[in-house]
Amino acid sequence: QVQLVESGGGLVQPGGSLRLSCIVSGSIFSIYDMGWYRQAPGKQRELVARIASGQLTNYGDSVKGRFTISRDNAKKVVNLQMNSLKPEDTAVYYCVRFRLGSTEVGYWGQGTQVTVSS
Repeated sequence: QVQLVESGGGLVQPGGSLRLSCIVSGSIFSIYDMGWYRQAPGKQRELVARIASGQLTNYGDSVKGRFTISRDNAKKVVNLQMNSLKPEDTAVYYCVRFRLGSTEVGYWGQGTQVTVSS
């Protein structure tokens, strides 16, 4: 079955950078849109970024200009480069696979914690 495994989370100071990775196994990868959501304690889950099978991307307003999503279809990997991190970026970040032709998420990873603090 489909498995999404995130890595790269951790503690970083404001203004710092972090790179998250998601390894996808157990299914076809290249035809699906992939993305990242995040959820902070007590807050709604928020779309961070989405990347289509054809490499088109979109981003949540709060991360535009700071985060970059990318994918390597040969390696079945999705990355999220996070720069100029702010305390409000603190959250659990989830790798997701979207359903075909849909805004709905079909599969979620277990999440990786990102904490931005001095």
